[in-house]
Amino acid sequence: MIQSVGKVFLLVGVLLVILGLVMILAGRMSMPFGKLPGDIVIKRDNFVLFVPLVSMLVLSLVLTVILNVISRFFR
Repeated sequence: MIQSVGKVFLLVGVLLVILGLVMILAGRMSMPFGKLPGDIVIKRDNFVLFVPLVSMLVLSLVLTVILNVISRFFR
C-alpha cells in the first residue's frame, strides 16, 4: 500500500517538474500558444473574449503522450 502511494507522489513530482520546465521554455522561446489558427479572439469596446481551441487540443495531445510514456515506465 505504501509503495503505491510513494509511486503516485513520485509521478506527481515528475509531472510538476516537467510542467515547470515546459512553462519556462515556452516563455523563453515565445511559443505560439494562443495565436494558433483556430484560436478565437473577439475584441469589443469593453471586453476581450479569448477561446484557445487549437492551443488546448495541442496541449492535450502533448500531455497525453507524456502521460502514456510515464505510465509505461511504472508498469
